[in-house]
This record gives sequence, structure tokens and C-alpha cells, in this order.
Amino acid sequence: MCHWPGSDPLSREAGEGWGGGASRILNLPPLTTIRVLSDGRAGHEAQTLGLAEALGATPDIRRVAPRVFYAALAPFAPADPRDVFAHAPPYPDIAIGAGRRTIPALRRLKRDSGGRTFTVYLNKPANGLSAADLIIAPRHDGLRGANVFSPLTPANRLTPERLAAARAAPDVRIAALPRPRVALIVGGDSRHGAYGARETAELAEIAASLLAAGRSVMATASRRTPMALRERLRRVLIAPSGFFWDGEGENPYLSMLANADAIIVTGDSVNMVGEAVATAAPVYVVPPPSRRGKIDDYLTALAGAGAIRLWSGALEDWRRTPVNATPDIARAVAQAYLAFAGPRP
Repeated sequence: MCHWPGSDPLSREAGEGWGGGASRILNLPPLTTIRVLSDGRAGHEAQTLGLAEALGATPDIRRVAPRVFYAALAPFAPADPRDVFAHAPPYPDIAIGAGRRTIPALRRLKRDSGGRTFTVYLNKPANGLSAADLIIAPRHDGLRGANVFSPLTPANRLTPERLAAARAAPDVRIAALPRPRVALIVGGDSRHGAYGARETAELAEIAASLLAAGRSVMATASRRTPMALRERLRRVLIAPSGFFWDGEGENPYLSMLANADAIIVTGDSVNMVGEAVATAAPVYVVPPPSRRGKIDDYLTALAGAGAIRLWSGALEDWRRTPVNATPDIARAVAQAYLAFAGPRP
């Protein structure tokens, strides 16, 4: 386990990142190498790559694909021998993983490197505090430990510079929509709940009512969005002031976020909500079906921080400060790594 110099053995909590006046991220030693272990899930890669980029590194990305036996028993099974490339030399200074299927390879990398690689795991690991040297478990996960850092939101790849660039040169499909523009960011089914007829009708009505009120609506779906919901939104958003990204052409997601006058996002994805609040636009969350305790805790904390409002049927006139914990997370990783590595010649 790692300890911050001068800190108590309690989990650290982070707050607002770029929007909250974060101080400069600690500089890693020159030529520090970072390896990202990925399970291929877009949400996990958004976190790991966002952290690596905030640390100023271009990571070596190695995507594991454990076979059924190893995947089913992860993180408690050994690493699949077929994924040996993930923990092969040359060993990196820092390895970052997210998703339970990356943990066996992360632990094997730690062992094979003779303990020299500093390991970081994002999200709450099922196998406890021994999963990595440093665990970044969002506050709503409720994990506590001497090697745990607890940000309000997960890491992401949105930076003020990227948002500014997307505003300066918006996607032509977004630029064609008259203002005010509302981004509708739609998730989908998970093991905690499914989007049925009622949820489909609710989201379609939100889009239709915004169009009727004179707003442009730009919508995008996730890989988890049911086809019935996709088709319903596609039909609603055929108006000149409507746009639904159907997977054709470049993904305009960043351009949507950067150029939205308001954002409405479904609350089934911690990542999607976290990316929405990293912008300066007012953010409204449509509660997901079959909510569970941790999602409710997350949304309650964001509402308490003034970062979101639950959708109540109408847009309101309010302002907010961007909330992005990515710089706080990167600073915690850099500080913990420097303490782990010790002085260098």
C-alpha cells in the first residue's frame, strides 16, 4: 500500500478539478512510461486514457480479451496465458487498469516486474485493496483505505482545451443547428435496469417538447441503447432543428457537449454524467430505470455540489461551474508514484 507524505490513513476525496481552481499537476520524472490495460469497454478506456493524458503521457495500450473461464472468474482467476503480452517486458513505470478483467493482468505485471511497476486501478475492485498500489474509487463507491483516492467524478478525456477547440470549430452537422441547442445524451440497458416502453416514450417526449419550444435538439446514443429507443428518437428528430447521430461519419459527441446551451443526460452511466458536468452548460439528469443505491448517491452528491439538476420537465435559467476531478486524480497518482519510486539520481 502507498501513503501520501504527511497524510492520515484515510481515503482522500477530490472535488471539482478544472472548474474548482485545481493547482498544477505534479510533474512526473522525464521519460516515465505508462501502460494502460484495457478490456475494450469504451467507458473504461475513457477513464484510463483520460488519466494517462492528464499525466502528460502517451500510454502503451494493451487490450486483454480473456477467454470465458478466465473472464468469468476475474478478478480472482489468474491472468489468461493468451494475454501474456499485457504483462510482458519491458515493464512500465506505471500501469493503469479499469474493469475487473484487467485486474489479473495488472497483478501479474506487478509480480513479474519484481514490484517495480506502480499499479493503479480505477473503480472499486471486487478483490479489495490488494488489487493495486493505488485505487481510484469514486466517492459513491464507499471504498475506504490507505491506498484509496475518492474523487467525486471518474476521470475523463475532456479538457478545457479540447472543449474550446470543439467550440471554435464545431462539427458541421452541429453548426447547422440554430441556437439554443440542447444535447440529449442517451445511455441504455444495464444489469441494473432496462429501458422499456415507458422510458422510451419519456425520452421521445422530452425531445419533441424541446423542438416544439423552439430549441434545437442533438442526440446521441450509446452501444447499450435499445434499438426501439434509437428508432423512436430518430423519427422525432427528423425536423430541421433536430439531429440524431446514427453511427454514420465521425462521432460528434465532443462537439455536442462543447456547443450545447444545455445538456440532458440519462443517469444510467456514471461516465456520461461525469463528462456532461465537465462542461459549463446546465446539466439535467433523467433518472435511470430501476435506480440503485450507488447511482442515487452519485446523483445526490452532484446535485449537492450544484453540478446537476434532475429533469423536471422544463429547462430553467441557471448557471454552474464545470466539475471535473481528472486533474485531482492525476495529481494524486503523480504524488503517490513519486513517493513509491523515491528520489532518483
